[in-house]
Amino acid sequence: MISAEILERLSQTLAERRHADASTSYVAKLYSKGQEAILKKVGEEAVETIMAAKDGDKLHLVREVADLWFHTLVLLSYEGLSADDVLAELARREGISGIEEKAARKPA
Repeated sequence: MISAEILERLSQTLAERRHADASTSYVAKLYSKGQEAILKKVGEEAVETIMAAKDGDKLHLVREVADLWFHTLVLLSYEGLSADDVLAELARREGISGIEEKAARKPA
């Protein structure tokens, strides 16, 4: 099994790219465009993931999910969060019924 350490390393790289030159770093370029551009990219990758799943090509699906995760991590980093925050939430939910967890959420 591949370790979640890859997420930690990627989160660290994303944090380092926050102040990189946008002409030499894709991530820095996304950061410089702001939240709307990052959200748009996450949305595009989500749609591409859905399309890959519907096509039934497992390799294509894995690659699209990797793109989606990457861009979601960019969004988290932009918002001052990391994969650790998501992993902590998943750990908190472990062993809790999805129905129970959803019912326990406070209404927005």
